Amino acid sequence: MKVPLLDLSEQNQKLRPEIEAALGRVLDTNGFILGNEVKALEDELAAYSETKYAIGCASGSDALLLALMALDVKAGDEVITTPYSFFATASAITRLSAVPVFVDIDPLTYNLDVAQVEEKITERTKAVQPVHLFGQCADMATLKAVCEKHSIAIVEDAAQAIGATENGDRAGAMSEIGCFSFYPSKNLGGMGDGGFMTTDDDELAEKLFALRVHGSKERYYHKWVGLNSRLDGFQGAVLRVKLPHLDSWSDKRKGNADRYRELFTNVGLTEQIGLPFERANCRHIYNQYVVRVANRRDELRTFLADAEIGTDIYYPVPLHLQECFEYLGYKPGDFPESEKAAAETLALPIFPELKPEQQEFVVEKIAEFCDIT
Repeated sequence: MKVPLLDLSEQNQKLRPEIEAALGRVLDTNGFILGNEVKALEDELAAYSETKYAIGCASGSDALLLALMALDVKAGDEVITTPYSFFATASAITRLSAVPVFVDIDPLTYNLDVAQVEEKITERTKAVQPVHLFGQCADMATLKAVCEKHSIAIVEDAAQAIGATENGDRAGAMSEIGCFSFYPSKNLGGMGDGGFMTTDDDELAEKLFALRVHGSKERYYHKWVGLNSRLDGFQGAVLRVKLPHLDSWSDKRKGNADRYRELFTNVGLTEQIGLPFERANCRHIYNQYVVRVANRRDELRTFLADAEIGTDIYYPVPLHLQECFEYLGYKPGDFPESEKAAAETLALPIFPELKPEQQEFVVEKIAEFCDIT
């Protein structure tokens, strides 16, 4: 039995007639850049995210960069964030010649350990950028209290967390600006790159709408120096077809996570395989299903590959140890929980169309590995 890490073919095939009709609308109107489909999508995303505005852009990476630009993050400013995340989390900061100030993670959720944030705040701190990793919100209630105390903005990196909640509040609605990705592997994935930002602030929204088109509110008149980061009309049309299915897909991912827990428990592997932790009063949307395997993660991954089971490592090298960030002066051991997670975590298949028998096969093979090693 083959079990890919991600298979979008069934999902896309079911929606193919609707997608083709949506693409046809774009062809008929020539709305290839932004346009009516993107505007309609932005309205629908704002309603879904429970925010006043949603602003489409070219990628999740650009969403982070545009958010920091809108907050006037400049050279020498500091932005507190996590070293255990996708590269764009930190690169958006450094592209503005600002300084990423890393804080280690909570080992249970893999999210920013907000208890360590306040001690890293200085007079140069311009923002805090938590990441809602793997589909679960960081501890935003605690973080917001700290940031409000020091009058510091929050940018939510919610690239993996559309629809996730904390105490009923949506990811992207608990900060000055939320940032999302439409990369195809996301719960709401496009057919190419894309992203969007959310905010309730009228002035920030005005600036974000302008910054994505070279800082221009009126064509050829530029109030700010912005980017060329517009969402394509084709992507907007495809995403409008998919958005009504998002909650159903995320619920299916949660169902798959619950089934994994039951299967691992039934074979007695919960001590050898560390299963995901779910925070109370939160909705985890399981963009990734990440387990811990102490000491022999790479051996298990090879074993599963031989059985044609797809896995991945998110992320093998923490950001503070990336070669391009050597100038920041961090060294091994500075953030032990992040480094431990990088050495031990493994993502298993979790996509909505995953079959129960495929999950049973995954757990059966992991049990076989644990029995023979």
